[in-house]
Amino acid sequence: MTRRLFSGVLLAAAIAIALSLPVSVAADSTATLYRQAVSDALGIIQNAQPGDRAAALHAAQVLTDGTGNTQPEVLSDLRESPPDLKDAASRLQAVLRAIDNPATTSDPALAQSRLQQVMSMHRYDDLHKQPSFLERLGQWIQDRINEFLKAMAGGIGPGGVVPAWVVYAIALAVMSVVAVVVFSSARGRLSGDFAASGPPGPQAPADYFAEADRLAARGDRVGAIRALCAAVAATLAGERTWEGSPLTVREIFRRAPDPASLNPLLRPFEAAVYGGRDVDEKTYEQAAAVAARFRAVAIEKAA
Repeated sequence: MTRRLFSGVLLAAAIAIALSLPVSVAADSTATLYRQAVSDALGIIQNAQPGDRAAALHAAQVLTDGTGNTQPEVLSDLRESPPDLKDAASRLQAVLRAIDNPATTSDPALAQSRLQQVMSMHRYDDLHKQPSFLERLGQWIQDRINEFLKAMAGGIGPGGVVPAWVVYAIALAVMSVVAVVVFSSARGRLSGDFAASGPPGPQAPADYFAEADRLAARGDRVGAIRALCAAVAATLAGERTWEGSPLTVREIFRRAPDPASLNPLLRPFEAAVYGGRDVDEKTYEQAAAVAARFRAVAIEKAA
């Protein structure tokens, strides 16, 4: 009896191993064929002359037979006229490196911990913030419009259907109202509290710089960086730019000879105005240093 039981256990184990082998073997075989196709196509390309269309089409066929359409960029290079063999070879070499050196880790828990440390940095704070009031309002309006359109599509009343142009007209009117509200609120945030403390109407760039100095000395670096942006914007596009222009600050700053050089001023401004973040002393000093070259221009104009 014991011998029969033992034989039965061995038979069951053998069947389980036999059933699991094909899956593993099939997976390994698929990976091997994939790599072989990439390697063969790379070999054809490396042995071909520049612009050899016949070799390029041959390599494309070999690659397609072994990998399907999983390498569209390489296939596009090979099917061009003339073919871009250099770029195709570079991409295939990168594929081989990725296959031979997969991105794995021996300690998944440690990798997850490090990922959480990175995501907890201040630069990613906006990813964890709740939607703002305007974002929630926009989503609510969008949901109501979708519900309204669905109701219109199903018809209203005893057999009556609202014409499509009526639906589109109502939707356009609602979207226009929302755009006006959002634009008005955004313009109000651009000027901020520092505009209320100064004289009404457009001001000279030198006045904005003076206001920035006053606010910075008082410790209001958010208001001060807004004033610096107003000063630079007025220097670039005229005194009425800040109060009356429909352009964003980023769009105004693109008029500078080197827009990228204004990023130390633009980024903390956007973070403060649109993200509600504070401006630390070091960040403000960097922004003020960027705006300093426009201060000299403003003083010359005011003189």
